[in-house]
Amino acid sequence: MGSLTTLKVAVIGCGSIAKNRHLGEFDHNPNVEIVAVCDIVEERVQEVAEQYGVKAYTNYEDVLKIEEIDAVSVCLPNYLHAPVSIAALEAGKHVLCEKPMATSIEEADAMIEAAKKNDRKLMIAHNQRFVSSHQKARALIESGEVGKIFSFRSAFGHGGPETWSADGKDSWFFKKDEAFIGAMGDLGVHKTDLLRYLLGEEFVEVASFIETSAKDFANVDDNAVCILKSESGIIGTLAASWAYTAGEDNSTIIYGEHATLRLEDDPNYSLIVQYKNGEVVKYELGAIQSNEDGGQTTSHTIDHFVEAVLENKEPLIDGEEGKKSLEVILAALESMETKKFSRIN
Repeated sequence: MGSLTTLKVAVIGCGSIAKNRHLGEFDHNPNVEIVAVCDIVEERVQEVAEQYGVKAYTNYEDVLKIEEIDAVSVCLPNYLHAPVSIAALEAGKHVLCEKPMATSIEEADAMIEAAKKNDRKLMIAHNQRFVSSHQKARALIESGEVGKIFSFRSAFGHGGPETWSADGKDSWFFKKDEAFIGAMGDLGVHKTDLLRYLLGEEFVEVASFIETSAKDFANVDDNAVCILKSESGIIGTLAASWAYTAGEDNSTIIYGEHATLRLEDDPNYSLIVQYKNGEVVKYELGAIQSNEDGGQTTSHTIDHFVEAVLENKEPLIDGEEGKKSLEVILAALESMETKKFSRIN
C-alpha cells in the first residue's frame, strides 16, 4: 500500500453533507484518522469536533497548514469548491470535493492543473456510479446484452434542500451568488455523471428548460428538464427538481434494442430488466441510501477515495470526469439563456 497506511483527513465545511456522509464514512473506514474539522459557524464546528474527538477550526487556511493532514474533503457551498480545493492541492493535500466541482470550466481546469502540478489526487464526489443497480446496468450494457441503446429518461428530484440542509430555507443552496446553480447543480450533475458512466459515451448536444417555479424564496433553478444527445445519437431526457414534494425520484430507464432497463424505478427491485422476448429479470441489489435513512456509512464514495490515495491509483471520478459532467450542465444553462441547442465541446 505504499508508505501511507493511515490517511489523516480534515473535513472543511460541516453542513449536512459532511455530517450525513463524509464524517460518518471516514470514521467508518479503518484506514482513516479524522484530524480536524472546519466551519465558519463556531457552534456547528464545535459540536462536530466534540462528536469525533478532533480539533475544531473556523478558518480553512489554518487547517491547510497542518502538516500531518494528507487529505481534505471540501463540503462547502459551490462557489468555494474551486478556490479551497486549489488551496488544498497547493498545500500538498489530496482532495475529495463535493459536486458540482466548480462554477465554470476555467475553475475546473485550474483544479485539474493544481492536482497535476502538485501530484495529488482530486476526486469529485459523484456517488451514483457506486450504486449496485447502476454498476449492474453498466455491465449489462457493456456486455452487449441490451444491444444498441436508443433512448433514456432519468430523473433526480426531492422536496428540496430546505428539509435537510443545515440552514433550512436560509441555506446557501438557494442563493445564486453562493450556489451558482440550483437543482441542476445539486441533482442534475449527478445524473449527468451517471448517464455518461452507463452509456459509456459523451454528450454532444443539449436543450433545456431551467426554471424557478416552486421556491418563491430562491433565486436559483428548482425545476429543470433537459434533452441530451450522445456521440452515437442516443437521445433522452434528464429532469432535476426540488419540487417532487411527495417523495424522491431517483430513477433511470434505458431503452435498448433487446431490453429495457429500469433502475431505481421500483420500490422493491433496484434493477428490472424487461427483455424484448417478454422475459423479465428482477434484481434486488440494495437500495440507494438517502439522507432520510439517518445518514450514510456505505455510499462507497469515501472508501474509493481513501483506497485511491493509499494505493496511489487514479480515482474513478477524477477532475477530468467531474469537468465533463459539469460541461453538460453549463451547456444546459447556455441553452436556456439562448433558447437554442448548445454544443458540448
